Amino acid sequence: MIFRVFPSRLNLNHSVRAILDDICIRMPEFAHVDPARILVVAGEARRASRGTIKPLAFRKEQTTDRQGRTKPLIRVEGQRMLYCITLRPLFFRKSTATQRVETLLHELFHISTRFDGTLDARHRHERMGARFGRRLRPLIRRYLSGCAEALVAPFGWDGEADIWQWLERPSAYLPLGKCRRLYTEKQLFLATVRMVQVAPNSLLTKAPLAGFIKS
Repeated sequence: MIFRVFPSRLNLNHSVRAILDDICIRMPEFAHVDPARILVVAGEARRASRGTIKPLAFRKEQTTDRQGRTKPLIRVEGQRMLYCITLRPLFFRKSTATQRVETLLHELFHISTRFDGTLDARHRHERMGARFGRRLRPLIRRYLSGCAEALVAPFGWDGEADIWQWLERPSAYLPLGKCRRLYTEKQLFLATVRMVQVAPNSLLTKAPLAGFIKS
């Protein structure tokens, strides 16, 4: 008797990394970004946000600024992280595949062109207002129009997915006194989240998911 093994969980860490790599290779506007130095985790709800990005350094990758504030150092598998993207519950439970890709592009758009652990002051929502969307939407359309179906398909997954989550979350700045200064993969764990595909797209369901699915 032959038993067929059906895929059970999506490796969302791999899916996110693959599409970030592709964005930064194919889009000149994001050529300054190194996805290997961006940590992506699942996190708690924050109003109606699908995702947020946190800078992990001061200018020129410094950990301390002129006011004496110090940021914790985050290393994953020996690589220092300069940014952390947190995907919120709405990303998993109330988004289409393309909206999830748009969320990632949105967060990358905030990164400084110096890619030194800081954000681009010119791309702040409160500074740009409606211009933020007008600048970003053409980039999203251009990327999605030429993106391989296999890269977008995992974001239309309906079921369980594995992704990093903080076991012990670092603060934005180190408090006074004794505290942890270095965070590594030991302070992370592989969480299982439930993704819901809000609007199935027949174009995406034809794309292979090999390499992203755990059996």
